[in-house]
Amino acid sequence: ANLRLAAKEAAKQGVTITIEPLNPRDMPGYFLRTQAQGAAVIAEVGEPNVKLQMDVYHMQITEGDLEVKLRQYAGICGHVQVAGVPGRHELDETQEINYRYVAHVIADLGYTGFVAHEYKPADGRDHFASLKQAVEIMRV
Repeated sequence: ANLRLAAKEAAKQGVTITIEPLNPRDMPGYFLRTQAQGAAVIAEVGEPNVKLQMDVYHMQITEGDLEVKLRQYAGICGHVQVAGVPGRHELDETQEINYRYVAHVIADLGYTGFVAHEYKPADGRDHFASLKQAVEIMRV
């Protein structure tokens, strides 16, 4: 009920609200864990300006099956966020997700919104070089 009220007020200002499932390792006790749970909340709220923030980092840790989840919930996606797993570091070969493939899936879905990179630079890495590399990996 509170989210529905907030969504209606936000809509008056042209604002979209995104809700984000988080993994239990990083956020123990957080109530929203899976894309399906987020989709259920969005359906219950029933307001078109409430969307799912698809954080690929959290999705991989909690659920895996990234391509299936991205395709399944693309219609309610309001924002995509990426970070390397397991350490939230660079999007490179030191991480378990093939982000070049993920970028192609996102593009194939016709997603035109922002993709944000939330990361903690690994020790000894050039932060700007890492960001440049992430842009190149995600650019399709």
